[in-house]
Amino acid sequence: MVATANIPAGEYVPTADHRVVLAGVTWEHYEVELAMRGEKSVPRLAFLEGVMELMSPSRDHERITSYLGRLVEVFAELQDIELSPYRSWTLKNGRNAGGEPDECYIVGEDQSKDRPDLVIEVIWTSGGLDKLEIYQRLGIDEVWFWIDGKLEVHALRGDGYERAARSRWLPGLDLELMCTFLDRRSVHIAKRDFREALRNDKK
Repeated sequence: MVATANIPAGEYVPTADHRVVLAGVTWEHYEVELAMRGEKSVPRLAFLEGVMELMSPSRDHERITSYLGRLVEVFAELQDIELSPYRSWTLKNGRNAGGEPDECYIVGEDQSKDRPDLVIEVIWTSGGLDKLEIYQRLGIDEVWFWIDGKLEVHALRGDGYERAARSRWLPGLDLELMCTFLDRRSVHIAKRDFREALRNDKK
């Protein structure tokens, strides 16, 4: 959970995600919930083996997601890497797993794929379904988790994920460096400063 203890009066208090987890849910009911929500971005729905999660991300969760996405795109632009963002793309295997990432990308020239190559999840409030298990069943090649200011890379190897030091899809990206720009007061400044750092690194 987001810690809020010992914060002086008047200081900013981070907000928590709102999450509801329901057991004993059929795949048909999950499909109905998706249809009822329609094209709205919230709540985000996830399903795994009869358990459904409905999650409405907090303002802080969405800010981190947006910053990460925009910084990834800055790197891709400078490296001339083709990539397309699909944000909370509803992904299903039609049997027992479904999810909607915080951000996701198809990387490379083939933009006709039916699954993203890379998924990003911001872990802002603890709890909920096992997202790695969901993405493994969906066949997602690479998953990043942002947790406490750091990014973890999980690469699909056979029937499971292994931790990796770098991204397969964006191998030149220094994830630790990128995370240092998430504290900027606006995404414009974060992108500007990150772009400058990348250009200086090339010199």
